[in-house]
Amino acid sequence: MEVDGKKPYVIAVIIQVIYTGMLVTSKAAYNEGFNTYVFVFYRQAAASLLLLPLAIVLERKNMRLMSFRLLMKLFLYALCGTTFSLNLYNVSLKLTSATVGSATSNTMPVVTFFIALLLRMEVVKLRSPSGIAKVAGVGLCLAGVLVIALYMGPSLDPVNHHRAFAVAANGDADGRRGAWIMGTFLIVLVNVTWSLWIVLQAALLKEYPHKLLVTATQCVFSAGQCFVVAAVAERDFSRWRLRLDVTLLAVLYTGFVVTGVSYYLQAWCVDMRGPVFLAVWNPLCFVFTIFCSSFFLGEIVHLGSVLGGILLVGGLYSVLWAKSKENRAATRGEPIMINGVEEEKSADEEEKNTRSKQINGQMEHDKEATASPAEQV
Repeated sequence: MEVDGKKPYVIAVIIQVIYTGMLVTSKAAYNEGFNTYVFVFYRQAAASLLLLPLAIVLERKNMRLMSFRLLMKLFLYALCGTTFSLNLYNVSLKLTSATVGSATSNTMPVVTFFIALLLRMEVVKLRSPSGIAKVAGVGLCLAGVLVIALYMGPSLDPVNHHRAFAVAANGDADGRRGAWIMGTFLIVLVNVTWSLWIVLQAALLKEYPHKLLVTATQCVFSAGQCFVVAAVAERDFSRWRLRLDVTLLAVLYTGFVVTGVSYYLQAWCVDMRGPVFLAVWNPLCFVFTIFCSSFFLGEIVHLGSVLGGILLVGGLYSVLWAKSKENRAATRGEPIMINGVEEEKSADEEEKNTRSKQINGQMEHDKEATASPAEQV
């Protein structure tokens, strides 16, 4: 393999390392007692400071084409897909662990597929191998979430007992379990909201295909919305103060590195190898996070989180395999096989498949454009 051929693989690994750092530093900031809503505001403000000047310089001609109707759409999309999702995700991360946050990020493509199916933008043929794989993927993801939420199992000893960052104080066992269950299902709700935003974003970008300007505008709107949420949630502004500790590191890291560097790397990687190639590397973040959260945070990793994560990864790969198989067949003009019988695709089905590929391509391309929740934080 030539050096240039290795670049997408190296970049895909770097992206997962960036995600891991995002999860670990964010969780460390919450362990320090920093308010999650204030943190999200600072994060979006930092991302806006990075993206807005770039958008003004590179997209200033296209700014004149933004109508009031488009701005209202961007405001509502920012409210739903960024402000709501990020705040809810960070609350759920505080209630659970970095490992759970990383594991559940693997449900994103599956949830997006399910929403696209409900909106009739996806087709499932239950008698075809790809259709069976899609249904199996949804089932595995559901099983993985239930295992993480309801079964903790024996704990695994932390890799490093001398932690680099603080650890949150433990309450009573019943309280921790209740918070854990609530946090897990909150993350699922976040993934549903974020996936819905991805589907809507794909349609918006067909209407106004200037990704950087769309991203920057939503980021600025989200920063203003997050300020209102944070001001209501934390009225003591003395607690908004950023100190020279892991909190400041987390804000700068998520605002600049995740939103700026990761967005560019993802766009490059998707352009070179496609969205499926990038998505198959997501489980690597889960593995990195298990180690790093144990080493740096001293988190107790439970067997249930590991088993649930494995089921989620299985669901992810099942859906990605099905999509890859269908895309290859569509590209080559091959007929779809159902019980060994060829079936000709109607024009309506071909149109649905085209829209489905556009959604899946946009899903990975824009996943971290506004500092997503799962990974997203």
